[in-house]
Amino acid sequence: MDQFRSLFLKLDSNNDGFISVEELHREMEKNGIWCPGEKAQAIVGKYDQNADGRLDYEEFLKYLQDRERKWKINFQLLDKNKCGVLDHEEIIYLFKELGLVISKQNAKKIIQMMDKDSSMTVDWVEFLHHIILNPVEDIGELVSSWKRSMIFDVGESRAMPMEFTQEETCSGVWKKYIVAGGLADAVSRTLTAPIDRLKIQLQIYGSKALSQGVKEIQVGGLRSMWQGNLVNVLKGTPQSTLQYIIYNQMKMHVPGHEDKLSVKQRFGLGCISGAAAHAIFYPLEVLKVRLNLQTAGNYSGILECARLIYQNESATAFYRGFKPSILCMIPYTGVECAVHQSIMSWAKADPANSKDSRLFFFSFVAFASGQIASYPLAVIRTQQQAKAFSMNTKASSALQGLLAIYAKYGIRGFYNGMGTSFVRAVPCALLNCTLSSRFELLLSSNK
Repeated sequence: MDQFRSLFLKLDSNNDGFISVEELHREMEKNGIWCPGEKAQAIVGKYDQNADGRLDYEEFLKYLQDRERKWKINFQLLDKNKCGVLDHEEIIYLFKELGLVISKQNAKKIIQMMDKDSSMTVDWVEFLHHIILNPVEDIGELVSSWKRSMIFDVGESRAMPMEFTQEETCSGVWKKYIVAGGLADAVSRTLTAPIDRLKIQLQIYGSKALSQGVKEIQVGGLRSMWQGNLVNVLKGTPQSTLQYIIYNQMKMHVPGHEDKLSVKQRFGLGCISGAAAHAIFYPLEVLKVRLNLQTAGNYSGILECARLIYQNESATAFYRGFKPSILCMIPYTGVECAVHQSIMSWAKADPANSKDSRLFFFSFVAFASGQIASYPLAVIRTQQQAKAFSMNTKASSALQGLLAIYAKYGIRGFYNGMGTSFVRAVPCALLNCTLSSRFELLLSSNK
């Protein structure tokens, strides 16, 4: 009971004899718990017997005792060698049982997350304190919460090549991550499709994009806001998967790849893998832009859109805007790969940066760096892909396109729609992170 009393006093930061939702929320956030606000509210709502919106010691003790009964057996199951403590080898074994692979380094980070006396082992009291502040319901959910604290990716999609460990690569477990990520990516792209379409319209129409969007809703209804989403989903995960494969195959031939890659090496690998994958899937990008910009009902589907482009403009139309697009992909993927991996490696080395909010911020910086470095070329690419709307206009080079935008809109024109891209990145990141973890657990349970 002494450890329960000491934990209560620790959580009661204002010493008023009660634990509020805010106090519980703050402590959960310090420990890197996902969605601390919702979980703190749920705990107080369930155990607050007198409905005063906070927990006194007796109410808190009831919660602790329930957690102790629920997790005592689970702790004993995790303690494979029956020595009374958990070490990183048992964490690795737990992941293996669930069909997942984790590196020794990350397993040690999980131990450090719970270890209070710096012994690099976790006894029952330390484990219980972690479970009290991380109110998961079963071992699978616990593992999911640990995995989420190890990585937090942000961006418009999962296009960033993931650097798996040697064990993960050799075991083939990366395929499970790709499938789970693909499902999550499809959901996030679908739910944020109207924002993506608005970004494309801003790149083409500038300040007239909103009025153009209103007209299209009047003609085609709300459904028109999802026009072109199917081709976007079909392009997203296959392109990301190919980029990952190219990135990691090239990485194997880099001298000293067993250690951490340098910033220059990540930049180079990101540029080449991103450009190669983008070149192969580029026709789908053209189809996406055409479907996004055409009035609802002009095309009955993807195949008809492709057929009409081929008949009316020739096969070369599927690579219209390819030069600025490749020039755009090189700084975008190169900068994002280099900055993302460097920032996240630095951030995760400090336990103080384990909060989801901080990891999200660091990852968003990487995404923003890639966007800012490449966005003017992205605007040119989209405009050239949309050339079907001005068939008498001769295709211009990237430089001519940049000069034309500057003449019409000034510097601001180079970044039309970038704010929308940033707005879309936030829900995409949250959806990808949450759903991919759940899909991974689902796939592991059905192996």
